[in-house]
Amino acid sequence: MKVAFLSPYISRAGGGLYEVERDLAHALIETTPASVDIIGLNYGYGEEEKSEWAPLEPCVLSTTGPSAFGYAPDLVNTLHRTGADLLHLHSLWMYTSIATRRWARQTGRPTIISVHGMLDDWALNNARWKKRLAGWFYEDSNLKQASCLHVFHDEEHRAVRDYGIDTPVCVIPNGVSLPEGDVSLPAPWEDQISSDQQVLLFLGRIHPKKGLRELLEGWKQVKSEWSGERSWALAIVGWDDDGHRSELEQFAREPGLSSVHFLGSMFGEEKAAAFRHADAFVLPSHSEGLPMAVLEAWSYGLPVLKTPACNLPEGFEVDAALKVTPDAEAIAAGLQRMFGASTERRASMGDRGRALVERKFTWPSVAQQMHEVYRWMLGEAEVPACVRFN
Repeated sequence: MKVAFLSPYISRAGGGLYEVERDLAHALIETTPASVDIIGLNYGYGEEEKSEWAPLEPCVLSTTGPSAFGYAPDLVNTLHRTGADLLHLHSLWMYTSIATRRWARQTGRPTIISVHGMLDDWALNNARWKKRLAGWFYEDSNLKQASCLHVFHDEEHRAVRDYGIDTPVCVIPNGVSLPEGDVSLPAPWEDQISSDQQVLLFLGRIHPKKGLRELLEGWKQVKSEWSGERSWALAIVGWDDDGHRSELEQFAREPGLSSVHFLGSMFGEEKAAAFRHADAFVLPSHSEGLPMAVLEAWSYGLPVLKTPACNLPEGFEVDAALKVTPDAEAIAAGLQRMFGASTERRASMGDRGRALVERKFTWPSVAQQMHEVYRWMLGEAEVPACVRFN
């Protein structure tokens, strides 16, 4: 079985999307008989990404015209040259969707589309008129002609149906690689945050949907009232999206806001060191697909403060996370609960998160489920339990 992965983003510019594609591809070639070709667009692809994809060698295509559309003139011909039995598209709303639809019509071979939360209400309302036009011109027909759509959880399945698409859906979560051993790197914030402070970590794209403005407003409320034995610092790690970081930094300079540190992007061992040296993790998002950062935080045994929009209700069910809504008052109350918890209480939350990841969210398990979906699409197997027709 030869599978072609197609995505606009096969570099760190894609954030969590890039990590999901890369790790799923690796898990497929390591744990199943499938072979995988990677085709993507040249948004920041470089030597670091090349080494991270190895032993896979992505085919990287240049684009012309508006960057947001990602038109690659040779993309359809490149897909044909792979000789793939099926095509797996990651992401929506770009030229890659048009190319997927054309390839499917010309070859008669099956396609599967990972939606990555892009049909959720919050995502649809962002640049809504552009997405309506894209849907009318090409995306709706691309979704309807697919053999299967891949979503991460029940809420995303519901969003697909609410959008008006009745294509079969497979519900398979993201995975995470479990950290092993220890790293020698010190805390990446050691020159900015005192060693006697506890650290609340945010790691991800710095974008309005992540709820960081609301987090800072809640942080301001709590810092003015907190009287615990040890103070807390907020470490914001991630890449800027369209200038949102500068807006947040300006707000963080207001009186009453202290111990907030913007540390830029971190990858590899530096990112691992951030998780290892943090005391808790926060993701106050308005909208998510299924966030890798929360799974990673649990894999490192961290207690988590997050919203229901993170679409990991299992974390609340097993008491590995505290629930907040993405508004300042609720976040402030959640911060008070997290800061006021004993060290033992936070450690037990982190332990339950780690056990949850080990049980349900490892890449070998995800890859096996996806391979069974591929086999069904190719007529080689019965319908897997994860596929839904309703």
